[in-house]
Amino acid sequence: MFLLDDKQIRSKNKKMISVTRLDGNIYWINPHMIESMEKTPDLTITFLSGKKVVVKDSPEELIQRIVDYRRRLGISAQEI
Repeated sequence: MFLLDDKQIRSKNKKMISVTRLDGNIYWINPHMIESMEKTPDLTITFLSGKKVVVKDSPEELIQRIVDYRRRLGISAQEI
């Protein structure tokens, strides 16, 4: 079995970002589909579809991943 570390995965995956579910499993999400995030005390991500995912990641970590993702796509803050 060949495993990639998170850095290798992020460099290959330009369409999704990783989050860690409460059970420790890594889950890949499309940041364009996020409607909202709520800290209660765990971070709950609500998608445009209405689906919710609870993750271990902090809001700051997730926001930074989204910012990094947008930079990889070449989207500037002025285009948000």
